[in-house]
Amino acid sequence: MVNLFWLSDEPWAVIEPFMPREQPGPERNDDRQIISGILHVLTSGCRWRDGPAAYGPRTTVYNRLNRRSRRGFWKAMLTALAGPGWAGDATALDSSYVRAHRSAQGGKGGPRAQAIGPSRGGQTIKIHARTDVLGRPGVLLLTPGNASDVTTAPAVLAEAPGRIRRFSADTGYDADWLRTDLRTSGVTPVIPGKRSRKRRIPHDRPRYRERWRIEAMFARLTDFRRIATPYDKLARNDTSALALAAVVASWC
Repeated sequence: MVNLFWLSDEPWAVIEPFMPREQPGPERNDDRQIISGILHVLTSGCRWRDGPAAYGPRTTVYNRLNRRSRRGFWKAMLTALAGPGWAGDATALDSSYVRAHRSAQGGKGGPRAQAIGPSRGGQTIKIHARTDVLGRPGVLLLTPGNASDVTTAPAVLAEAPGRIRRFSADTGYDADWLRTDLRTSGVTPVIPGKRSRKRRIPHDRPRYRERWRIEAMFARLTDFRRIATPYDKLARNDTSALALAAVVASWC
């Protein structure tokens, strides 16, 4: 017997206001039913065509994710929740590798459209995330696995909601130019220096320990099997799946 995933009343109350109204074309199936079907596929890791019939036509479940993904709907929903709900004036930034399934490779558009690149773990995707003081993600960005953390940081910060005063990150973000840019913007970097530095760089250790929350956030996201192992050939769909999983795991 298959265990079905159904959105309970509490998370649906958060998601339902974002659902499009008065759309042209034929009447759509129930959004709550279809989104529950999307989340079932994300949590179970099954193929779209193997989704249970209880959620409606399998093509409808996939198309609801895919078509709204083209419009940036799922990422916009996460941004809309994170903006007014952002807690505190401190933020943490980090990244995590996920190994792309072989079926995710070879799609049209090349590496840029797929966000897959070679790393020590093989062909991987890197998830970059920025969280508030409660460990809730407000920005999620996908890059190929061989992308540098520190060079990607400005792109993540550019999308960041709210104003920040402290920026926590690990040694992968230790760069003089990034520290200078942060201080110029009135942000205090909480970044330990690399061991290769000749001069020790002090940092606020008690505040740095609070970074466990962003690590816990990545653990919650990878509980969704299709996040832990991406199967889709398009980075935009992987990003949409990631945004929806983040909404359910952190903002509902």
